[in-house]
Amino acid sequence: MDTEAQPVERDRSSRPCESENASDTDGPEGRSRFALVDRVAHWLPGGRITLTVLVCLVFLLLVSRFVMQPFQIPSGSMESGLRIGDRVLVNKLAYRFGAEPRRGDVVVFDGTGYFGNADYIKRVVGVGGDHVVCCDKEGRLEVNGRSIDESTFLYAGDSPSDVRFDVVVPDGSLFLLGDHRSDSSDSRDHLGSPGGGMIPVSDVIGRADWIAWPADHWTRLTRPDAYARVPAADGAHG
Repeated sequence: MDTEAQPVERDRSSRPCESENASDTDGPEGRSRFALVDRVAHWLPGGRITLTVLVCLVFLLLVSRFVMQPFQIPSGSMESGLRIGDRVLVNKLAYRFGAEPRRGDVVVFDGTGYFGNADYIKRVVGVGGDHVVCCDKEGRLEVNGRSIDESTFLYAGDSPSDVRFDVVVPDGSLFLLGDHRSDSSDSRDHLGSPGGGMIPVSDVIGRADWIAWPADHWTRLTRPDAYARVPAADGAHG
């Protein structure tokens, strides 16, 4: 029995050694990482607090540059959904991996050379190849022969447009309108300008996905169903 018990004793005695070896291996690496942080923090005024603030700022800058950017609504052109002073979060990755803006999306774009030297926010009404007309016999917007019921987002009391137009959107471009049609300078006002009032898709900064501020107006911006049954320019539904 003493002979059978001996391996058990050896097994038990080996465990602390294994634990000590693992600790010796991991310890210097962990200490070196902390030492590097300590050296950087020691070099900065304010120490670790300053270092933490800097790391957070770099993270926020990277997010704002490549992922999500806040945008403040400068005018009433997108009322009543977006009010002056609202801050929306613009998804800058929405169209970066092969996806294209779709009818009904609310997008932020650089209007330099087309609308003016500023960023704008409007709703996509027509994409490349679309035939956009205003208005049909009932005064509604028409895209590729389909009349659009804009009542869920059009500003109360506004008509779809007081300006008549009949345009075909070039490939790689967008036709955009504000929801507050009577208070919006959009594609209709630049039909005679360079580009014919169309904005290149390449100038779109991103899609407005959320109203982030004020807190009581927090909501997700979704694509309205009004455009769901519009046929594509080639006759297919999309």
